[in-house]
Amino acid sequence: MSNLEMSTKHLLGIKYITQNDINLIFNTAENFKEIINRPIKKVPSLRDITIANLFFENSTRTKISFELAEKRLSADVVNFSASGSSVKKGETLLDTVNNILSMKVDMVVMRHPAPGAHFFLSNHVDVNIINAGDGTHEHPTQALLDAFSMREKIGDLKGKKIVIVGDILHSRVALSNIFCLKKLGAHVKVCGPPTLIPKHISALGVEIEYDIEKALAWCDVANVLRIQLERQNTKYIPSLREYSLHYGVKKKMLDRLDHEIVIMHPGPINRGIELDSDVADSEHSIILDQVENGVAVRMAVLYLLAGKRNLAKS
Repeated sequence: MSNLEMSTKHLLGIKYITQNDINLIFNTAENFKEIINRPIKKVPSLRDITIANLFFENSTRTKISFELAEKRLSADVVNFSASGSSVKKGETLLDTVNNILSMKVDMVVMRHPAPGAHFFLSNHVDVNIINAGDGTHEHPTQALLDAFSMREKIGDLKGKKIVIVGDILHSRVALSNIFCLKKLGAHVKVCGPPTLIPKHISALGVEIEYDIEKALAWCDVANVLRIQLERQNTKYIPSLREYSLHYGVKKKMLDRLDHEIVIMHPGPINRGIELDSDVADSEHSIILDQVENGVAVRMAVLYLLAGKRNLAKS
């Protein structure tokens, strides 16, 4: 298999792709980023491919980003939302997908609340599957666009120090970021209240820091996560005010550092809780770059997996 080909026909999680796959996605995304900054932003690369976006959970940014990426590649796009579908009437995941596949769909981009739903599907249907988030498990394209944005800003990530701050326990972004950054040779720490740090996370080769100021003083990049109240069945923190007091990133903290650091956030930002506005909008922040890079990275993933599909057919 050449280095210009993905090692897998699906993107189920960062855990299941190689460092070569990641670098191939990044190199392809660089080319697409150049294209989407031209006056004519479309290319005919996926003109004969039909892609179904299946979102069984609410999403704004990820869904729009994928749809834009698909349309920039000239694919035919079918959007499916569980809220107005037969899923509400008790239809199974497999029935739903098989009904959609009977319409001759080639690729499925899916977000689902159940961890492992994509694996289940990949064993039952013959299409390329891209994980757009499964429960608290993984969100691989977010990790890829995060690492791509870091690399664009600070160069090769090997040996760089990255801290992931916030609700690590409920975050699929954190897990995918850890897998991706470790594969690229970065040093990774997690920082947050003890109640929001998973018990055995050090087994993934990351360090734990409970003091936000020490974490910021150590890192080159701080990727700050949203507090996911909708995934918390019990109370993990006394209040949002208390969280902000101890773990919110404030401008005065950055002013005290002896080196420049990069601030990131996968969105949506709870301003005044995880990040103060003067941090989110400061020269330290690459949050808007992440949004732009998300389209280029997702174009790269779709393009490379479609190539894998065409090879399998020939």
